Amino acid sequence: MLTTVSMILQIVAALFILGTVIALWRAPDALTRINVMGPTTGVALPLLAVAKLLEDFAAGPVDANSVVRVVLVICGLWIVAAVSSFYMARAIHDAVESL
Repeated sequence: MLTTVSMILQIVAALFILGTVIALWRAPDALTRINVMGPTTGVALPLLAVAKLLEDFAAGPVDANSVVRVVLVICGLWIVAAVSSFYMARAIHDAVESL
């Protein structure tokens, strides 16, 4: 059962990533491309981390260390993605404004 849920999460994450790639291809400028990355960094990558944790649960007993690591990975991913997208958008905005 957990393996099936994990596979579904992986498929959903892959669809989010595919949607992001298509949106990146169609985005008109660099600032829009940064904003398009939101679904991948905010949803798809955490889904992949949770899917890996579910696979570990399906394989056998899992210690609390694995759960804490997944929670820290997801929180760290959200923090780094937010800060990095802010700085990239600011740099692109300043570069476009100076032209």
